[in-house]
Amino acid sequence: MPAAPAARDAESVRRRYLAVDSSNVADVLDELGLRDQGLAPSFRPFPAGAGRMAGWAAPIQGEMADYPGDQKDPRKMEACAALTPGSVSVWAGAGEGVCFFGELIAIGMAERGCVGALADGGVRDLPWLGRLGFPVYARYRTPVQSIGRWRVVGHGEPVAMPGATSAEVTVNPGDLILADEDGVIAVPADVAVQVLERAEALGAREVEIRAQLERGLSLADALAKFGHV
Repeated sequence: MPAAPAARDAESVRRRYLAVDSSNVADVLDELGLRDQGLAPSFRPFPAGAGRMAGWAAPIQGEMADYPGDQKDPRKMEACAALTPGSVSVWAGAGEGVCFFGELIAIGMAERGCVGALADGGVRDLPWLGRLGFPVYARYRTPVQSIGRWRVVGHGEPVAMPGATSAEVTVNPGDLILADEDGVIAVPADVAVQVLERAEALGAREVEIRAQLERGLSLADALAKFGHV
């Protein structure tokens, strides 16, 4: 969770982010000079109708590794147990062909109040994730489990995720993760409220522009009246 807002205020901010578009948030971040906060376009919702996701980043770091399957992955459960209400679990670790979690881990995350997950790797059990109503954005889906192939090595520290306009985006604990039909973006915690308020204003302007276009205003006149949209 971010240091600034109290828990109640943080939840209010998180819910308000669910009503703004990632495109407007990206534009505001550009205005602030934070031009490389978009995550790679390979991140997609699973299942496809997972819907919007907004929450405070709870990073989990993993790595590809060969190890005996009977050793399981105890640090994965530790990381999930540390999740807090309103968080989005951010799974780093450059997965290659394996899933980071499926239905049962998702249920455990939801029980902790986690509101979604972002995975630099794969997921499985998509029909059950859909029934659970737990939004997941990941790079791919696969039936192959991680045990013996990939493991969690830490949590609660900054992680690197693939970027859209840069090789990597650093996601810190408490950053705001927003994901929708256009993609995923990470908003640094210290500007999360400022970005939200400006994005809400941009959204309200777009509503007015659409209304005037429907009433017959030409696109040229809209651009002259409202500027860049």
